[in-house]
Amino acid sequence: MSKPRILVTRHIFPEITDYLAQHFALESNPEDVLWSQAELAQRLADKDGVFITGSHRIDTALLAACPRLKIAANMAVGYNNFDVDAMTAAGVQGTNTPDVLTETTADFGFALLMATARRMTESEHYLRAGLWNSWRYDMFAGAEVHGSTLGILGMGRIGQGIARRGAHGFGMQVIYHNRSRLAPELEAECKARYVSKDELLAQADHLVLVLPYSAESHHAIGAAELARMKPTATLVNIARGGIVDDAALAQALKEGRIAAAGLDVFEGEPAVHPGLLERSNVVLTPHIASATVPTRLAMARLAADNLVAFFDGRGALTPVNTPNQ
Repeated sequence: MSKPRILVTRHIFPEITDYLAQHFALESNPEDVLWSQAELAQRLADKDGVFITGSHRIDTALLAACPRLKIAANMAVGYNNFDVDAMTAAGVQGTNTPDVLTETTADFGFALLMATARRMTESEHYLRAGLWNSWRYDMFAGAEVHGSTLGILGMGRIGQGIARRGAHGFGMQVIYHNRSRLAPELEAECKARYVSKDELLAQADHLVLVLPYSAESHHAIGAAELARMKPTATLVNIARGGIVDDAALAQALKEGRIAAAGLDVFEGEPAVHPGLLERSNVVLTPHIASATVPTRLAMARLAADNLVAFFDGRGALTPVNTPNQ
């Protein structure tokens, strides 16, 4: 019996490629070429499964060109690169990599909050430019973190991890808004208080976005929401690009309507809105919140294990849909 044919769309850990090659007839991408959607469709046309990253989309056009495709294993917890409805209708299983990156991403989210509040990037650029030649009482004076109010929009596992870091490590008052309220025991563990979205925007000294991207969450933070925030507040986005209206944020930062922002994700990434690049009061990182070697390896392993389990007949380990038969 022939092995299922699998495509790996980007260069990944060699040990994961070797593991997949034990189970499948494998085509990989060791040169890490970023294929166009048309090139991806051409390579995927004769494949049964795909190990994919957020660099590529699984959409209606690609599904139509790839009738053999049975599963797409995403090396990410988010899957806004999947047209889930189209995949479900086409009988294609989608999977993601939840849980394995929770604590690492929460670490990074809090680090980005700290860097934003305390103006670390801005002050480093100043120093590197050779401009530091004297002391001033207000030189790069930023916002307090300890004892301040931490607001979290989206209170899943990562949001809860950030809440615990803020409440237990920095004595912050934690407020949150979510589609559904947490169970009382989880609220107690996170020392978090549920509020409306309007209250969250108005009260937070530091607002962290950790909600999944969907049509409903597109531009969840736009000009109107930014106008409700304190002028001294900071905004951190480690969720997905498109949750924030980047043009509106750039304008708010320029006009001093909020103090600063820390962004790991962007609309249309890897492109970044030029208005954000012009601002010194924004910390920018290239979508690296989960980027530690152990975590990225665990993500790759889970994506690979989803493929193996699916074709072994055990079913996907972390499915995101239930395909039509």
